[in-house]
Amino acid sequence: MGVPVMKITQVLSTVFPVVQTLTTYNKDNLRGDLSAGVTVAIMLIPQGMAYSVLAGLPPVYGLYASLIPIILYALLGTSRQLAVGPVAMVSLLVLAGVGQYAEPGSERFIQLAIVAALGVGLVQFLMGIFRMGFVVNFLSHPVLSGFTSAAALVIASSQVKSLFGLDMPRTSKFLDTAMEAGRNITTMDPLTAAIGLGTVAIILGLRAWKKTFPSALVVVGLSILLVFGLDLESAGLAIVGDIPRGFPTFDTSFLSVADLQLLLPLIMVIALVSYMESIAVAKTIASRRGYTVDANRELVGLGMANIGGSFFQAFPTTGGFSRTAVNDQAGAKTPVASLISVALIGFTLLFLTPLFYYLPMAVLAGIIVVAVFGLINIGEMTHLWHTDKRDFIMLMVTFAATLFIGIKEGIAVGVVMSLVMVIYQSTRPHTAELGELGDSGKFRNLNRYPEARVHPELLVYRFDAPLYFANAGLFKEELERLLARRGGSVRRVVLVAASMTGIDSTGVQMLEKLVGELDKAGIDLVVSGATGPVRDALHRGGITRLLGEDKFYFDAADALRHWEQRDRQPGQAEFSPLQAY
Repeated sequence: MGVPVMKITQVLSTVFPVVQTLTTYNKDNLRGDLSAGVTVAIMLIPQGMAYSVLAGLPPVYGLYASLIPIILYALLGTSRQLAVGPVAMVSLLVLAGVGQYAEPGSERFIQLAIVAALGVGLVQFLMGIFRMGFVVNFLSHPVLSGFTSAAALVIASSQVKSLFGLDMPRTSKFLDTAMEAGRNITTMDPLTAAIGLGTVAIILGLRAWKKTFPSALVVVGLSILLVFGLDLESAGLAIVGDIPRGFPTFDTSFLSVADLQLLLPLIMVIALVSYMESIAVAKTIASRRGYTVDANRELVGLGMANIGGSFFQAFPTTGGFSRTAVNDQAGAKTPVASLISVALIGFTLLFLTPLFYYLPMAVLAGIIVVAVFGLINIGEMTHLWHTDKRDFIMLMVTFAATLFIGIKEGIAVGVVMSLVMVIYQSTRPHTAELGELGDSGKFRNLNRYPEARVHPELLVYRFDAPLYFANAGLFKEELERLLARRGGSVRRVVLVAASMTGIDSTGVQMLEKLVGELDKAGIDLVVSGATGPVRDALHRGGITRLLGEDKFYFDAADALRHWEQRDRQPGQAEFSPLQAY
């Protein structure tokens, strides 16, 4: 009886990783999960509403996005602590992208935001199924850091209107917002500004005292009491107003292939950026807790969370940095913590939404501003300035493009720069002439070890990259330059191929031509340290036959010793350790 149950459990756990976790669940896990679940729910309720407003949606949609997506990720994801839900970065992308086609807050805008969630989910799910998690590697860390730092400023600037009660048009461009705020500063409402800035000050003060303290919820509660007790609504203070009570209903009316095509560029950006944010924090926590997360299974989990959420009126969601950190610090052991958070948010939707009627919009703006402060990474900029100017330039160009051109344009610039840098580095790989350190048999770069010994008739040449069409010309140019510098004394070139992980047909053709040119000059070419795949490619391309099977060596030391042995015994046939190849 036990064997079938075990097999069923194994089958279920391949689809639902949480099943394996629940088989060893105990009271200690429940204690930690209960504490974390309650803490994250208290944090997520005001944050979810705030991020929904940031995305251009009514506040209740932030609570809708905190139900089904969290449940589905808890069942399908591989991280035990990742807290899925609305996040600032994705909310801003929704506002910037969907805002091009509809007025924020309108029915059309809401429909497109939900379509975006479905599209993001489909892209992430398919990426996971086809094991394409590697795609996010094109978003290098400097690019992501520059993008998030600039996006944080854009997010903060987008809240100026609500934070200070300014009468100004909405815009997603940082400069436009700054200029509009300057032109309309005289329209500032002192009451709104006092509540907004007070929110920021109180949250920062409470966080300085205790990071895990539910500072946002405290401010929400105090502000509601203040508005209700002093009747500040009648003084013109903007409040949230009526929030629908009850769970979101299953709905398919938003489905539209045309809308999916319309939003495809936005969908691709959100899918990649949100996954990058999620997998980064998930891997960090998992490493600290001694387990691993599966990148492709994470894509499936996040994809299904967005797909399922879209049918219950959720906009795009992902795993958030701050809530995941709080979830971990509060004691979360398993995804059950997330399910406890869902239960509390569901309770709020059923019974507590009328309590948020008097919540000031300035408070939600203040919560958003404080939340994005941590995204501005000055430390990373300073570090790269001192350690890697190239990465620093990539960071700053992405930062400037995001800040002054636009959100989607900024991430596009960053991705293109990352690709260009990869291509550039692969076309200009490191090469070196090597010399022997004494009689040790160890060969090192002459530029770093000028004391290394150089055999007068040997040139030992190392190429530190795959040899393919984009760098084959450089390979030949660098070798010819080194030969010219030696003034015609070289009789043998030893190609150290240990760092060459591959070679394509262009590389093979270049070598074939090079062998002929060297042969005319009385120079022979031998290869040392070639990996199996490289030797296979050389064999298929006819280079092995052209050189001779006795011209392949385990390392440069073997090539040198056999050359010296031939000098001592003229006329004796040379034998390579790899001759059997």
